[in-house]
Amino acid sequence: MNDTRTSAESTGAADQKHDGFTDEERSAMKERAQELRKTARRSPRAAKADAESEVLAKIAAMPEADRVLAQRIHDIVKASAPDLSPKLWYGMPAYARNGKVVCFFQGAQKFKTRYATLGFSDQADLDEGTMWPTAYALTELTPADEARIGALIGKAAG
Repeated sequence: MNDTRTSAESTGAADQKHDGFTDEERSAMKERAQELRKTARRSPRAAKADAESEVLAKIAAMPEADRVLAQRIHDIVKASAPDLSPKLWYGMPAYARNGKVVCFFQGAQKFKTRYATLGFSDQADLDEGTMWPTAYALTELTPADEARIGALIGKAAG
């Protein structure tokens, strides 16, 4: 009796190409590289004004559902934590303290998901015990949601 084994090639597994990143992820990484190059060329004084206008332009270019949420998040962050600086981060609106991202908005269309996300980095002061959420799914914002987000942003900013 011969021991016959099937190779990966004959099962079709080798025909499936997987290089680890989706097209959307590669696009986000390219956007981040461009952001870093732009930041390196700017003076610190010009960087703050340019960064906010870039964030607002990115929000304006979003599909309507994402744009409405992103603009509202932007307004909430500005009101709840005026010391956080808007900036682009992987092509997404983000808000930073001392150059380090504290929170960010990721539109649903960015990675073709069913909901937008409000995320927090490890720089956010949201620690509660040994476990706490670092991202929230958003489909729309009610006044109660906006109040909760304002409180979260205020706490995250310290």
